[in-house]
Amino acid sequence: QVQLVESGGGLVQAGGSLRLSCAASGGTFSSYAMSWYRQAPGKERDFVAGIRWNDSTTYYADSVKGRFTISRDIAQKTMHLQMNLLKPEDTAVYYCNADHMVGGLLTGAYWGQGTQVTVSS
Repeated sequence: QVQLVESGGGLVQAGGSLRLSCAASGGTFSSYAMSWYRQAPGKERDFVAGIRWNDSTTYYADSVKGRFTISRDIAQKTMHLQMNLLKPEDTAVYYCNADHMVGGLLTGAYWGQGTQVTVSS
C-alpha cells in the first residue's frame, strides 16, 4: 500500500513560483513511475510532469515545458515540482500520482488528496 501526501500549494501572482512536494510511503519505488497531474474546475485531470523513480527520465506536458521542473529525492521518498513563471492557466488542484508497473502493465495506481494552486493575474 502506497500513501502519497502533497504539500506546497498556495496563491501566487502571475510570474511567480511555487514548489510542490509529494511525500511517499509504504512501498518500494524502483518499479514506480511518479507524476503530477492537475485538474481545473470543469476540466479533466491532465498530466503535467512525470519521472521514473529510479532513473533520471522525465516527461513534461507541452504547456509547462521550460517552466516546471520535476525532481525526486530517493532517500526521503519525496517528489518535487518546481513551478516558475506561473500563469493563471496553471490554476488547478495538483495531484501526486504513483503508477506501479510490472511487465509494462499498470498494476496499481495511487493518488494523493491534491493541493490547490491559484495564480492571480
